Amino acid sequence: MFISLIADYGTGDPAFAEVKQRLLMALPQAQIHDLSVPPFSTLATGFWIAQLGLNPGPAERLIYHNCAPRKDDPEARQNNEGEGLTYVLLPSGVKIVGVNAGYTLSFIKNHAKAIHTVNVSRGGSQFRSRDVFPPAAAALALDDFSLLGEAIDPTQLPDAPLDRIAWIDGYGNIKTTIPATTIQDLAPESKIVIRIGDVVSDAVYSDGSFRVPEGTLAFAPGSSGWTGLDGQPLRWMELFLRGGSAWERFGRPRVNQQITRIA
Repeated sequence: MFISLIADYGTGDPAFAEVKQRLLMALPQAQIHDLSVPPFSTLATGFWIAQLGLNPGPAERLIYHNCAPRKDDPEARQNNEGEGLTYVLLPSGVKIVGVNAGYTLSFIKNHAKAIHTVNVSRGGSQFRSRDVFPPAAAALALDDFSLLGEAIDPTQLPDAPLDRIAWIDGYGNIKTTIPATTIQDLAPESKIVIRIGDVVSDAVYSDGSFRVPEGTLAFAPGSSGWTGLDGQPLRWMELFLRGGSAWERFGRPRVNQQITRIA
């Protein structure tokens, strides 16, 4: 079994090693790959759940995620209680187990064959993804569904916002939650103006990122996406500075910041 562990512990944080140990106790033959998202970024978590879960991969796959800002209740917490654990089954057979918080399930909710609560404690530890959740995740991975709770109506989960930064990759490219299909009023090589936070920059709309000269900021369909509900490819727009970093150009914005096209 291949397990993608998505969490906001921090790049290189030993928390990943601790959680892997607990998962491997129940799934000793599993291969586990970890992916660190920014602190409390349920948007980035949800984006990568979809990118990994809705694209081809090994037949036996589990995505185990934890990004729990504990914003479901602003009052003082009892026994470290937080958002509840959920189980999602995708049409491909990919299983997803993790905390239902913010946008974690927003990108996959309408693709899912099933979405359920999982009957495990919502508290008991500050580090629930290590101390409480792994046995349940392992049981579900092995087709033991005895812990499944009530079904969750996808309409009760928030929609993903379509004007945000989803990710900044290692090259400084800015992946967005703007579907390429929504950019229908622009011809290739059209000049546009983009605002992120307080920074405004000229850009060129392109149908392929490398079809711009060196030093030009391109607004183009990126490498991320999956098959949409209509059966057609869904691609997300990226901001790409050829020969440089779009992230630096815009003053190092954060994931989840709003992107505005002002011209």
